[in-house]
Amino acid sequence: MKRALHCALSLWGKAGEWAGVRALALLLLLPLATFAATPDPAESKTLHALFDRAWEERARDYPEFATFQGDLRYNDRLTDESFAARDARDAKAREWLAEARKIHRDRLGEADRVSLDLFIHNQEDQVEEQAFPGPRTMLVGALGGAQSFFANLLQATPVASVKEVEQLLARMAAYPKQMDQNIERLREGVTLGWVAPRPVLERVLAQIDDELPADVEKGPFFEPFSKLGPDIPAAEQTRLRAAGKRAIEQSVAPALRKLRAFLVAEYMPKAPESGAMLNYPDGQRVYEMQVRHNTTTSLKPADIHALGLRELARIRAEMEDVMRRTGFTGDFAAFVHYIETDPKFFHTSPEALVAGYRDIAKRIDAQLPTLFAELPRMPYGVRAMPAFMGPNAAEYYDGPALDGSRGGWFNANAVGWKTRAKWGMVTLTMHEAVPGHHLQVARAAELKDLPRFRRDAGYTAYVEGWAVYAETLGRRIGMYDDPYDLFGHLQWQAFRAARLVVDTGLHSMGWSRQRAIDFLVERTGTDRAFVSQEVDRYVSDPGQALGYMIGKLKIDELRDRARARLGDGFDLRRFHNAVIDNGALPLDVLDRLIDDWIAKEQAR
Repeated sequence: MKRALHCALSLWGKAGEWAGVRALALLLLLPLATFAATPDPAESKTLHALFDRAWEERARDYPEFATFQGDLRYNDRLTDESFAARDARDAKAREWLAEARKIHRDRLGEADRVSLDLFIHNQEDQVEEQAFPGPRTMLVGALGGAQSFFANLLQATPVASVKEVEQLLARMAAYPKQMDQNIERLREGVTLGWVAPRPVLERVLAQIDDELPADVEKGPFFEPFSKLGPDIPAAEQTRLRAAGKRAIEQSVAPALRKLRAFLVAEYMPKAPESGAMLNYPDGQRVYEMQVRHNTTTSLKPADIHALGLRELARIRAEMEDVMRRTGFTGDFAAFVHYIETDPKFFHTSPEALVAGYRDIAKRIDAQLPTLFAELPRMPYGVRAMPAFMGPNAAEYYDGPALDGSRGGWFNANAVGWKTRAKWGMVTLTMHEAVPGHHLQVARAAELKDLPRFRRDAGYTAYVEGWAVYAETLGRRIGMYDDPYDLFGHLQWQAFRAARLVVDTGLHSMGWSRQRAIDFLVERTGTDRAFVSQEVDRYVSDPGQALGYMIGKLKIDELRDRARARLGDGFDLRRFHNAVIDNGALPLDVLDRLIDDWIAKEQAR
């Protein structure tokens, strides 16, 4: 998953900003004659001035966001999480929406019309979320949040010069104030009846403890100071490291301990055992909104639940067929036990696991020209994720900076090496690196003709749907010739289908946490410890897990439509570029643009 962006959006209370679509379908299906007028350059200039102003204001309001984009102007600051600042940002979203609606859409060119629609829809999502203050106080979760975001931010913070390190030290000094503001927002959640469930909070406390070793130099906050730029003089490096250690001991660690003490003393006593949305005030309406935003469809939870059961049954049948192809004669449960316990299926060290991922990635790289007409230039790497995330945390991807100053990263769970089977690594690499997240995100970042907010868009159904679809391309390039690797691929596909069942079951049908865990283990054969953390993730971020399979099935549908209409003229490589060459999009918009592409291909 594209985790860094996801965590940032969750912490800033704006996870819906980049997802969802409602009224767009009506706009996008208007007859072409409606837009027959010649585009007006002045109207386009007004539009892009709004885009640029909104981007600049967002960078100032969310300095961490700017850092992730490679914009270092505000690297000495942190987001103001006070109630007054939140209200000001909410008002700004409403102002941008009103301003965008005044743009004359019929005076714009085709690309600008799409950009305007997306900008309006992003602000509409934010404004809609403003009506539900409770969920916006849920700042800690199993996947990440106020307890871990600062440590993750440091991974994207440059320390090549004295100035950059001084900026980092200023951020560390500002951290206690931001943590106090986060605690006040969590306290507001207690008042509103929105408190994270106990199993999630137990994971949060464990993450905090892992971030605070007795020797701060062995923790994640000191890591940047161990990688100072070589051009910094040795004496300065010594001074800066001492200042960094002092800042951790005097500012960062006390702030985290304060959060921990609050969670134990005030927050956890109010925590429910279940995090189901239907148990929170107005929770069912909130969940329906989150489903729309994450899937960018109008599908109802019951429809998604049924779809998941159908897909899961189909994939499970193929899993059992592949199991027989290995020559195994026992039942499904026995086969899963065998491949999850036999030492030959596992690496012997954390270093060997990371090296194994790197080897797989290079094998895939050589095959990419057979799948795409054009490829991005931005490189990516494979590294171990921070140890404090724990052995059961899911692998994730960090995108590159928009200015090209930082490449992408596939973050592998090296501390979980004992449970990371070799047969699951190929499909995971194809999801997180190439041709999945990295290829799509890097391509979008290089589309310089698009406004910046589109080059960095993160609609869940598109971004995760593309990554799940990308896994399936391994069949075309020989990555699943080994039946065990193919089984691992199918297991991940089944897991994404089962998420449709579990997420909706938990939040709208009264499923218990234990029922969700048991269902995933039995139907997909996935490790119970990993599944338990995943279920807590779905509880922490309702609806997010739905986008994966919904998006994948949509891309399947569009590919099959294009092949049927184009016949022998269908070029899979060109189709894949058509899907990724407009940045991330709501699924309805992607549908329309692929229809346009098919028409152009027919004319060509």
